[in-house]
Amino acid sequence: MGNVIQERLAALRSLMAEKKVDAYLIPTDDFHASEYVGDYFKCRKYMTGFTGSAGTAVVMQDMAGLWTDGRYFIQAEQQLTGSTVTLFKMGEPDVPTVHEFLEKNLKEGQCLGFDGRTVGAKEAEELAGKLAKNGVSIFCEEDLVGAIWSDRPALSCEPVQELDVKWCGKSRADKCCEIRKAMEEKGADAFVLTSLDDIAWLLNIRGGDVHCNPVVLSYLVMTKQEILLFANAKAFPAEVLEALAKDGVTLHPYDDIYNYVTKFAEGQKVLLCRAKVNSRLVNSIPEGVKILDEENLTLLPKAIKNPTEVENERIAHIKDGVAVTKFICWLKKNVGKVPMTEISVAEHLYELRAQQENFMGNSFDPIISYGPHAAMNHYSATPETDVPIEAEGFLLADTGGQYLEGTTDITRTIVMGPTSEEQKKFFTAVLRGTLNLAAAKFRYGCRGLNLDYLARGPLWEMGEDFNHGTGHGVGYFLNVHEGPNGFRWKVVPERNDSAVFEEGMITSDEPGYYVEGAYGIRHENMIVCKKAEKTAFGQFMCFEHLTMVPFDLDAVVPEQMSEKERELLNQYHAQVYEKISPYLEPEEAEWLKEATRAI
Repeated sequence: MGNVIQERLAALRSLMAEKKVDAYLIPTDDFHASEYVGDYFKCRKYMTGFTGSAGTAVVMQDMAGLWTDGRYFIQAEQQLTGSTVTLFKMGEPDVPTVHEFLEKNLKEGQCLGFDGRTVGAKEAEELAGKLAKNGVSIFCEEDLVGAIWSDRPALSCEPVQELDVKWCGKSRADKCCEIRKAMEEKGADAFVLTSLDDIAWLLNIRGGDVHCNPVVLSYLVMTKQEILLFANAKAFPAEVLEALAKDGVTLHPYDDIYNYVTKFAEGQKVLLCRAKVNSRLVNSIPEGVKILDEENLTLLPKAIKNPTEVENERIAHIKDGVAVTKFICWLKKNVGKVPMTEISVAEHLYELRAQQENFMGNSFDPIISYGPHAAMNHYSATPETDVPIEAEGFLLADTGGQYLEGTTDITRTIVMGPTSEEQKKFFTAVLRGTLNLAAAKFRYGCRGLNLDYLARGPLWEMGEDFNHGTGHGVGYFLNVHEGPNGFRWKVVPERNDSAVFEEGMITSDEPGYYVEGAYGIRHENMIVCKKAEKTAFGQFMCFEHLTMVPFDLDAVVPEQMSEKERELLNQYHAQVYEKISPYLEPEEAEWLKEATRAI
């Protein structure tokens, strides 16, 4: 692969020289600031060979660099071998950010290029401002990688379906009415929305244009009178178009958005989120138009699941719990007896999920990692990296499903055979963190930053830690990662996951521990935020476990746990047995009874 990457870099550099571009920035984004992108948009992967979901490349005549975060350091080092691309480990001491690197390395009279559709307006403006001080210009009109990518996949155009109100709990008309009311309060004449999950949520439609994310490639503009949806008409069945039209939604060609926004009249107020809307779109809006730079009006209503969605999610998690419990039982009974590899067991788990009614596919590519692979916390097996699973050590399985009843995401670290005292010690410490965070009771107004210590405490007490956030918001039959709720110990501005917890928000609770070259541990449950009692001090809040799958008692050291922590585990396991056992075969139910025994 290294030689292929070198050839591509040479072709890009030749085009850059022709266009008088000295550095070319290649983010991971599509035109909608999506976390995961369709194959058409994988320019950064095409130019570097690195396949992780997050990263930014910079290509200059004498160097190429890739910036990625702690989840991907080990994977990136392996995949960049022989490519001449240098790895920049984001967040590590003395490692410059992409912007710092460009500021330092671009000189007066030089030019930075990027495709303006793949860089958010806010980032583009910040970058242009910093570089202008050094006399550096910006060229953002052309997609140079697209120009050299001869066999580029087509833009996705998967069929669109309407999501019935019995699943999403609120009609499209009601949602649009609420958003219009919010527009009015902000004094906006128009609202430009380009985030794919927000559009799908608002219009109660789902598609398949991003792998595992049931979204539709589209842009939306809402005015006081109209709702315009810019998308590929071929993806929409007649009945969906009729239903949309009935609610005042008209369909226009996908790319027409850029022309449409040029027609906003002087003095009009247009609300949009500069961090999410791409720079070419914002640059297309005439100068006399006032831009109200606000969070998307859909962000909070989408994150605060309504009672119908929460009830459906409980059902989705029971179905998912049945599939994953059957999977763990099968693994533990068959390891060492039947051949199994990371990929083959992932396929088996998919089959178990597919047996559940209303299963719509995976919510992300399964992270099934055995032994040292689990130390790469976002490793996904490929035919080249796939390894057999033996009857010893840990298997980490971080997987999820999409159901009409909602989206699931669960991690279990499964004991395949003999494990060391050290492994058990850290397995128990991480589990204590998971249980303590889920048991949090707190005053309304707390954010994930206030609560994160509950999950990290057992590790921090030992001077240990893990290199990722502790939890993320989850969509409803939508994206598995969703803002603005989350758990982490410090603010990471671009993550936008430090919102106040509201009743109905669903968040993952997933501390971990990783030893490079040896093993990895992560325990993850989905938890939903609920109101507890109200006192003279105000409203108190708490969480409820949605995920219903046992934790592996074979690596739990009860002596390491407080009485309260053992009680939390026993209560949770009693719930798992009660909810999951009725759907199992007799011998599986017998196994589950033992797997959820009180300690």
